[in-house]
Formats: sequence, structure tokens, C-alpha cells
Amino acid sequence: MPTGQGGSALVVIDMINTYDHQDAELLVPSAERVVPILADLIGRARAARTPVIYANDNFGLWRSHHGELVEAALARPHADLIEPIKPDDDSLFVVKARHSIFYETPMSYLLWQLGVGHVVLCGQVTEQCVLYSALDAHIRHLDVTVPRDAVACIHLHLEDAALEMMERNMGARIVRAREVGFPPPTG
Repeated sequence: MPTGQGGSALVVIDMINTYDHQDAELLVPSAERVVPILADLIGRARAARTPVIYANDNFGLWRSHHGELVEAALARPHADLIEPIKPDDDSLFVVKARHSIFYETPMSYLLWQLGVGHVVLCGQVTEQCVLYSALDAHIRHLDVTVPRDAVACIHLHLEDAALEMMERNMGARIVRAREVGFPPPTG
């Protein structure tokens, strides 16, 4: 990723979720707290015409596309966590198989193509996928912002440690979602 690119993107990590996996019962209460904040953040990014990119696990469904993943999540008991934040027609979608949004995905190329030098990472799980994605973004010389109230965790003490690591070791800006600004597009 070349440095010096000025655009921003909002990356929503693993929020299109069926919540039928190990640790889901620990994750759901945290997700319930962040969904309204995420919905506002996504709405502000869309209003500013900032790219909104969903980076999501594929639930092991290797023949599926993003629409099928959204449909599967909406058909499950926690559809109320998906509906307010689901992708719209302008949203971009990157399917991932492992923790980082960059691992074996076209994310680096997509961000370069969009002229993005700053990513706002939100979603779940703070101490796993968000943390590893922040590290990989840092390695790629991207500026990283993580709104602490727009990420969901399984273990609160690990979330606090992960946010501290992102800030100290990766130079990430850790802020509240209301502090995230999306500059209007130029041109």
C-alpha cells in the first residue's frame, strides 16, 4: 500500500453473523451494545460518501456470495443485530476466511484502488479479528482508528488489552465513535 493516500474507509468486521458459534453467548451482549453505535457510524460514513467495506467470515460456506451470507444471518435468531447495519447497494464486501481482513483477501488492493490511507475499524471481535486487522493495517502503513464503543468483544479484559496494544504498538487512534469524522469527498 503506497503511503500518502488521503482517503478514509469504514471497515465493518464480521458483523454479518449467525451467532451460532462457540462463544456466541458471550459475544451477543457486547454486540447488542455496539449495533446502535455502528448503525449511526455507518450512516454518517454513507452520508459523507466514505466507502463502507464489510469484511466478513464466510461461515465455511465456500460457494456463497455476500448476499447469501447476509440472508443466512438475517434468517437466524439474532437478525435484530444484522438488520440495522446490513450492507446497502453501495457497500463493498470482502469475504475472509481467517482473522485479519487482509489475510488472503483483496483488501490491500481494494484500499489502494480507492485511494484509502486511513481505515476506521469497527465490528467484532475486538481481541481477535479487529486486533489482527489493525496489526496488518499498520504493517501496510495505513493510519488506523478504532472507535472503542463500536467494537464488540467476548472477554472485556482482553478487549481492554487489545485496544491498548493497538494504540501503543500500532499507533492506532482509539476514540469514541462520535469523534470519528468523515471528511466530505473532494471533486
